[in-house]
Amino acid sequence: MANNGATIDDLTMDFKDEDGTLLCRTLEKEVLTKGGWATLMFKYQDLDKNSGEFKAAKYTVRRFQKSGGEYKLKSKFVISSAAQANKIAEVLTKWAANDSAGDAAADAGDED
Repeated sequence: MANNGATIDDLTMDFKDEDGTLLCRTLEKEVLTKGGWATLMFKYQDLDKNSGEFKAAKYTVRRFQKSGGEYKLKSKFVISSAAQANKIAEVLTKWAANDSAGDAAADAGDED
């Protein structure tokens, strides 16, 4: 996997074995933050070596630190199914909505 790269554009989930067979492929990539620390989300698939078909999509959040002119993987979290991804999105949406309501109330109180 291209877990290191000089630029954010170089970072992918693509990985080939020594024979050149693609074992993991990037389907989508979103950059959440840039800078000395970059946070990216990937949608990707692993190859099922037995069938030769790619498995169901997985998702991952990865943090990279730029050091020596190169982004290096420092941490990762894999979301193993669409159901888990949907549950995480549901919880984050709920939390963010609650935070937004609290922010709006606090902003309204600043008008004094």
